[in-house]
Amino acid sequence: MSESTPDNASPRHDPLAALRQPNFLLFTSSRTFYGIGVTMLQTVMLWQVYEISDSPLALGLTGLARLIPSLIFTLIGGAAADSYNRRNIVLATQTVPIVCGVVLALATIDGWVTLGLIYGLVVAMGVAASFEGPARVAILPAIVRPETFANAVTVTSTLQSFAFVAGPALGGIFIAVIGVGGSYGVFVALAIMSVLTMALLRYVEPPKGAGGVTIAAIKEGVVFVRANQVLLGAMALDMFAVIFGGVKALLPIYASDILEVGPKGFGLLNASFEIGAFLMSFVLLVRPPTERSGRALIWAVVIFGAVTVLFGFSRNFYLSLVLYALIGASDMISVVMRSTTIQLATPDALRGRVSAVNQVFIQSSNQMNTLYSGIVASVTNATFAVVSGGFGTLFTVGLIGWRLPKLYSYRIPKGGVVKSEATKPAEEEEPPSSDGTGPTGKAKPEETPSAAP
Repeated sequence: MSESTPDNASPRHDPLAALRQPNFLLFTSSRTFYGIGVTMLQTVMLWQVYEISDSPLALGLTGLARLIPSLIFTLIGGAAADSYNRRNIVLATQTVPIVCGVVLALATIDGWVTLGLIYGLVVAMGVAASFEGPARVAILPAIVRPETFANAVTVTSTLQSFAFVAGPALGGIFIAVIGVGGSYGVFVALAIMSVLTMALLRYVEPPKGAGGVTIAAIKEGVVFVRANQVLLGAMALDMFAVIFGGVKALLPIYASDILEVGPKGFGLLNASFEIGAFLMSFVLLVRPPTERSGRALIWAVVIFGAVTVLFGFSRNFYLSLVLYALIGASDMISVVMRSTTIQLATPDALRGRVSAVNQVFIQSSNQMNTLYSGIVASVTNATFAVVSGGFGTLFTVGLIGWRLPKLYSYRIPKGGVVKSEATKPAEEEEPPSSDGTGPTGKAKPEETPSAAP
C-alpha cells in the first residue's frame, strides 16, 4: 500500500511499483529471458547465413522471410488474442522457436544445415511471432494495477532495451566460445526459462470481444484504429518517423566513407544508440509517469527528426556518437509514450487486434526504412538521404499534429482507467479546429481521448 499523503500532495513515485506485483514480475522475467534469447538467436542465425553463403543478399532474404509471415498473419493473430486465452497463445507459440532452435542446433552439429532450412525455420518463427506478439502485449493491462500501468510499460521497455544490448553481445561471445551449434542450445535454454516463468503467471482472462478469428473481427480492429485519432496518430507518427528518419541502414557508409573510423567506429556508433535508449529508459523509470503522453510523444519525434538532421551533417566522430545516442534516447521516449498511449486508449476487448495493427505498422516501417534509405542514397548520397529523412520526419509530425490534434491533447486517464471517450469513433468526435489545434497551437483543455531475424 502506498504511503498516506496530505490531500494537497501527490503520492511519492515508486519506480518499482509494478515489479512489486508478483504477476508482473513473472511476466517481465519471461519477457527478459525471451528478449535476450531471441536477439541472440537473430545474431547467431545471421552469422551462420553469411558464413554459409558469403552473400549480403542472403542476409537480406533472411529479413524478407521474417517480414512476409508477419504481414500475412499478424492481423489474424490479433483476432485470436481477442477470442482465446492470451497466456495460452503465448505459451503455445513460444514452443515453436524452441523446436526451431533444437533443429538448428542438431543440424549445425551434425553438418546438415542449409540456407533453405534456415529460411524455412525463420518463416515458421515469423508465423508464431505473429500470434505471440499481439497476445503478449494484450496481457499486460490485466496483470497490473491500473495506477501502475504506465510504470509497468516503462519497466518493460527498460528491460527490453537491456535485452537488445545483451542478446547480440552474448551471441557474439557464445559463437566464439562454444560455436554456432552450442549458441543455439543456449537460446533453447533461455526460451524454456521464458515458458516456465510465463506458465506460473496467474492470469484471469478478461471478457472477450471478438467472436472468433473471422474477417469481420479483423476488420473491426482495423476500423477502430482508423476511426480513433489517438491510435491512428500514434501509429502513423512512429511509422513515418522510422521510414524517413532512420539512420541505421546507412551507418556503414558513415563509418567507412564519411567519418572514416572503420569497423571499430561502426561498432561504437551502433552501440551509442542502444546506450542512449538504455539510459533514457532509466530516467523515465525514476521520474513520475508523464500524464500528457500524447504531447510527449510528438515532441520526442520532433527531437528525433531534428537530431537526425544534425547527425547527417556531422563530420566529427565524437559529435556523431553523442547525436546518435540522443536519437536513441528520443526513440526510447517515443516507444514508452506510444505503448502507454495505445494501450490506455484501447478497450480490452479490442486490445489484441489493435496491438496487431500496431505490430504491422512497426514491421512494415522497419523494412521500408532500409528500402527508402538505400534508394535515396543511391540516387543522391548518404548525407542527403539522412538529412532529407530528418526533415521528412519533422514534416510528418507537423502534418499529423494538424490533422489529428487529439493525439497532442491526449492525457493518461486518472488511475490508468480507459474512459468511455477513448473508444469514441472519429465520426462522433469534434472535427479538428480550423486554427490547427495541436503542437502548433493551444491544446483543447481536459480532452479525454481515446523491436526473429
